[in-house]
Amino acid sequence: MPLYPTWQDIALRLALTLIAAAAVGIDRGVRGHVAGLRTTILVALAAALAMIQANILLSVSGKTAASFGDMDLMRLPLGILTGVGFIGGGTILRRGDLVTGVTTAATLWVMTVIGLCFGGGQIYLGIAGTILTVLTLSTLRWFDARIPREQRAILVIRATTQDGLSDRLNQVLAPLGYHASLQRQSQSGHETKLWFEILGKRAEALGPPLELIKRINETFDVATFEMTIEPHN
Repeated sequence: MPLYPTWQDIALRLALTLIAAAAVGIDRGVRGHVAGLRTTILVALAAALAMIQANILLSVSGKTAASFGDMDLMRLPLGILTGVGFIGGGTILRRGDLVTGVTTAATLWVMTVIGLCFGGGQIYLGIAGTILTVLTLSTLRWFDARIPREQRAILVIRATTQDGLSDRLNQVLAPLGYHASLQRQSQSGHETKLWFEILGKRAEALGPPLELIKRINETFDVATFEMTIEPHN
């Protein structure tokens, strides 16, 4: 950081911060995430302004060399990162076994660091961080969608008896890469209901497991079928 930043330096840092935050914020906004364009810009802008302020305070006029050497310039950016942690924590939601918003929280955190880079005058480092962040959120999403993810479903089957039912169900599921395990059963008159947990892996890019649902419905008397797929953050 230069000891005496000019207004041209400050304007360049703020402009690059806004451009970087907009590039990342638009990508998050069009995908319907909680922290969109405005939130991303505000977080990055706050970090940049704080770092510019720290840069301005670097001036050694009227100070001894020893006092300058004892200055702890990292207190301000570290405090900013701690504050952003509370904002990021507010974007993370838990619904049962599912946790969403982790990528959004990480995006806010990395945008804070990028803002600190631009605010501190590390222009090329901030540009590199912006490019890598945009590539990670957009280009790598294509690969991420093709990674097999665990799927869990609860299947309730009506039957008159449970003899051999688990084996027949697994014979249907095995070719599709799924496995069922009996969880519990209930008896009402002559009707028996059996609860199965179905586990398997499937890439998001392949869409919902329609073939699985079709084969189960064709083979068994299904009472309910509920599937949970961990969403992208």
